[in-house]
Amino acid sequence: MTLQQILTPAIIEAVQKQFDITIDKIEFQATRKDFEGDITMVIFPLLKVIKGNPVDIGTKIGTHLVENLAEVEKFNVVAGFLNIVISDAYYLTFFNEIKDDNSFGFVAASANSKAVMVEYSSPNTNKPLHLGHVRNNLLGYSVAEIIKASGKKVYKTQIINDRGIHICKSMLAWQKYGNGQTPETSGLKGDKLVGNFYVAFDKEYKVQINELMVQGKTEEEAKKQAPIILEAQQMLLDWEAGKPEVIELWKTMNQWVYDGFAQTYKSLGVDFDSYYYESNTYLLGKEVVQFGLEKGIFEKDPDGSVWIDLTPDGLDRKIVLRSDGTAVYMTQDIGTAIQRVKDFTDVGGMVYTVGNEQDYHFKVLFLILKKLGFDWADSLYHLSYGMVELPSGKMKSREGTVVDADDLMEEMTTTAKSISEELGKLAGYSEEEKAKLYRTIGLGALKYYMLKVDPKKQMMFNPEESVDFAGNTGPFIQYTYARIQSILRKAEFDTTQSVSVELHPKEKELLKQIALFPETIQDAARNHSPALLANYTYELVKEFNSFYQNVSILGEENQDKKVFRVQLSKKVADTIKSAFQLLGIEVPERM
Repeated sequence: MTLQQILTPAIIEAVQKQFDITIDKIEFQATRKDFEGDITMVIFPLLKVIKGNPVDIGTKIGTHLVENLAEVEKFNVVAGFLNIVISDAYYLTFFNEIKDDNSFGFVAASANSKAVMVEYSSPNTNKPLHLGHVRNNLLGYSVAEIIKASGKKVYKTQIINDRGIHICKSMLAWQKYGNGQTPETSGLKGDKLVGNFYVAFDKEYKVQINELMVQGKTEEEAKKQAPIILEAQQMLLDWEAGKPEVIELWKTMNQWVYDGFAQTYKSLGVDFDSYYYESNTYLLGKEVVQFGLEKGIFEKDPDGSVWIDLTPDGLDRKIVLRSDGTAVYMTQDIGTAIQRVKDFTDVGGMVYTVGNEQDYHFKVLFLILKKLGFDWADSLYHLSYGMVELPSGKMKSREGTVVDADDLMEEMTTTAKSISEELGKLAGYSEEEKAKLYRTIGLGALKYYMLKVDPKKQMMFNPEESVDFAGNTGPFIQYTYARIQSILRKAEFDTTQSVSVELHPKEKELLKQIALFPETIQDAARNHSPALLANYTYELVKEFNSFYQNVSILGEENQDKKVFRVQLSKKVADTIKSAFQLLGIEVPERM
């Protein structure tokens, strides 16, 4: 049981006995560092129902707790806050219960619980994954793992945008300038090869626009009349008509990209349970439009287009079918959501990991699905995140100025190598061990830096700052984990027995931090925020380093204390490893 679960009924009983009033909710918070206490009850909410001085009220409740609850040792009241000191015995009992529990903090999903589908990545097949995709993938993957750890079944999915004019641009440029190149003949990953032709298309398009403008066309006219864009538009029509040679080229080039993506996903350490392709889903939803019309949810305009009026809900009027009968993205997303519930019948909610420029789109999508009567529509969530920028500024795909995900991971590994060599602590490592460690540190730095920031916030990514071995960084936490492993390797005595000791204040603080891990996982799942877990881990590591600097571990003369401190260190390491596992980050045994 948590402290809150132990204290709540006792406080309710105290209020009933002391003031003859029944309450059902208690507000707790962490005790401020400058006051004595392990947990604090906020008294102010009680003043709505209890007349009196907050200090007197807190003193009466505190006295009742000391007299009736073995876990409460003493208390103090500061203004409207009851600071409660918990006995060593409680923390030692708690520790002995969890010290060998490898699944501490994790909750198994019940057999009949509804699943959550988490969508992330969802790239276009005309270019490689870039820095923005890295944040998307890391967020989506971590949120999926955290929700799973909180006790729910999870499916990871993505929808691949594999059709449209942007795909045809790469295809057309390959036809014109590719000279039959393939990933094998060029030595390039397939996604990079296709991305190069997307950039080549844009360069030629700009040349043609300028030529037409010199001939007297306006910029708008030139953009519409440039021969290369007209060819791309024709290719899209040919694709939609199923022209065999266009479909064949489309399949070939898309496969190059899929193979390239698979390598990047493996390097990044993310995976998926299912894939949806826009080429298969873009017609989904059209039958739902007919259903919506019959139910009076949608309305048809004189030109034949179909709309939904969301102005009473504070939104606007939204088109769901064009006058020529073609679907819009909204229609497709409606159909895809419904299809997913058909494919995975136990899905009861979905999380969409998509940038914040799509906030309005998802408000509309969720509201339409709700109006269509789907009960699971109440459990849809847009994991909206801010864009990633570099110190050098924004990225542009068409101009080839994006930060490629593969290149970024390589750069992070190189930076980790440089800093590690400067520190000079790798004596005795083989070249293979060094290479693996550099990658673990580099990717750990990248992932932690991305995930420690609240998803909703726009962020600036600074590669060198992220690999710093001090401060709130992945390598700092990894180094602490490795330090603990070194302690455990040197502990050549039996550390398996349970011992009873008088707790040092630093040991107690560390135990309090460990005890927060299960609730932190639940909070992170509820808030869809890996940042809560990342920053919890940093606080745990800071607390351990303070403990490490203030008490002797292997040099302690009292054997019971020495055993306990080694056990406590091991549990800190286990908790770091578990937390980092949920963030998709590896921890090294040595650094």
